[in-house]
Amino acid sequence: MADYSFGGTDEENAELKKLNAEVLEDADSFENWEKLVRAAESLEGGITRNSSPQSIVATRDIYDRFLAKFPLLFGYWKKYADLEFSIAGTEAAELVYERGVASITNSVDLWTNYCAFKVETSHDSDVIRELYERGASCVGLDFLAHPFWDKYLEFEERLEAYDKIFAILDRVVHVPMHQYARYFERYRQLAQSRPLHELLPADMLDQFRAEIENEGAANVQAGSQQIKMSGELEIEREMRTRIDNFHLEIFSRTQTETTKRWTYESEIKRPYFHVTELDEGQMINWRKYLDFEEVEGDYSRTQFLYERCLVTCAYYDEFWLRYARWMLAQHGKEEEVRNVYQRASMLYVPISRPAVRLQYAYFEEISNRVEVAKDVHQAILLNLPGHIETIISLANLSRRHGGLEAAIEVYKAQIDSPLCDIYAKAALVAEWARLLWKVKGSVEEARQVFQRNQHWYLDSRAFWINYLFFELEQPTSAETEPVQYQRIKQVHEDIRRKSHLPPLTIKDISHYYMVYLLERGTKDAAKEYMTLDREANGPFSVQSVMKIKLAEDSKEATTQRRMIMENGHPGVEVDEAAIRRGENPYTKYYQQQGEHPMPSNGQVLMSL
Repeated sequence: MADYSFGGTDEENAELKKLNAEVLEDADSFENWEKLVRAAESLEGGITRNSSPQSIVATRDIYDRFLAKFPLLFGYWKKYADLEFSIAGTEAAELVYERGVASITNSVDLWTNYCAFKVETSHDSDVIRELYERGASCVGLDFLAHPFWDKYLEFEERLEAYDKIFAILDRVVHVPMHQYARYFERYRQLAQSRPLHELLPADMLDQFRAEIENEGAANVQAGSQQIKMSGELEIEREMRTRIDNFHLEIFSRTQTETTKRWTYESEIKRPYFHVTELDEGQMINWRKYLDFEEVEGDYSRTQFLYERCLVTCAYYDEFWLRYARWMLAQHGKEEEVRNVYQRASMLYVPISRPAVRLQYAYFEEISNRVEVAKDVHQAILLNLPGHIETIISLANLSRRHGGLEAAIEVYKAQIDSPLCDIYAKAALVAEWARLLWKVKGSVEEARQVFQRNQHWYLDSRAFWINYLFFELEQPTSAETEPVQYQRIKQVHEDIRRKSHLPPLTIKDISHYYMVYLLERGTKDAAKEYMTLDREANGPFSVQSVMKIKLAEDSKEATTQRRMIMENGHPGVEVDEAAIRRGENPYTKYYQQQGEHPMPSNGQVLMSL
């Protein structure tokens, strides 16, 4: 990259190199990307067809990378299309627009701009109309779709295609939207001059005519006057009156539906995508709005609202998962569910939050694509080596489709992997033992896994608490309880005396053993309970085991002497030779207390 030239002056090239390096260092920084794009646009006083090839290529590359990272920024798609139009003309700009509407399908602004661009650059009305129809299918249901519909109507007005105008209005008056009333007024006025066959479907026109003709010579109400039916003119006049009333009913229904949605629409403060977080009130409003549409039961409107929501809430797992679950409940929508999961996994949800990807894997599993499900797991582990939840999920997937040994092989491979840290390995050993116990039914094999590995994981809470629970949950009888008590007691003693767990963790784990003593212990259990209660909950001066662990020579008396010297505090035994070697005399004390040791500069180490 050092030898790469962005074009422009030396100063501009140096600035772009610096900004590009900042983007490469932190690809998630929207601010860095904005600076880079602005700098690229201003190369050589602004990119045009007369700019140097280097500058044009560099600017295109920056826009491509930027919009691949943030594909929902409709304004930048418009800017990119304008840029391409100034560089390479109509076809290049159209390609950018097509990429844009494919990336953010439900953007009213982008579709409106694209169609307006097509009107200005094309003379084929059928091609333009086809594009408008594509846009209508993508954004026509939007509550704020009036700019798009206005442009569509304006296009047809230029052509004086009043039949097309009426057909568009006939669609719009059924859609709950912000400016529904003005569309209906125009629709109603235009209906007065349109032939009957355009006003209603043929079956409804036949129904109205039959009703009128069946009344025969009877008087019918037409406005406020009584007229006698005679001739085709009177029949048409009466039909138009009834059709107008029917249209008024449509208006009333649309008005009601619009009012119901206004409760939620009025609370949407940011209907577009941005990298900044949404406040909780906006999240709650989207949840309630989705609840409302789901109850209403219209598939198209509900799907459209989900798509709108996922522009604003693109980085929030809960809405992707909710959308996929709702879609899965719809009959015959498997491919749509897959599309939701893939968009979430590949574009929006960071891989550091793998819940969506794991759900995607389960979906592929039920779709009989087990290898794809495994690949999804492996992709997560490629970026998050040692991620416990993913490894357990992969092992269980392997067990479901390959048996117990396949699951154990997954655990063994991860435990042997240098990419997996010691704490993850400890948890995986516990899961391995759980498989042998719960699935294979071999308690002894599970116990051996714990026993053979306990010396490796003296610092792991997950290992020790699972080991203790394993022994606590074994079924016993009056005859076998004494043997099992010894096993449970030994695990607890190892936790207290051999493990390197912090005192508070040992105290928490000891609580489970103390409950066991009271619920299942013998007549001597109360004495052991009280001893443990003193050790766990009493002051430090009576915690014999802790004092032994703190002493360098593992003798309680050593710690006791230091306490006397330090006015009751256990203090720290200072080893001059260790200090000369650069060792911190406080390290062991802090480790035993479950705190961070002090570095040599005296600052507290903070965990990352």
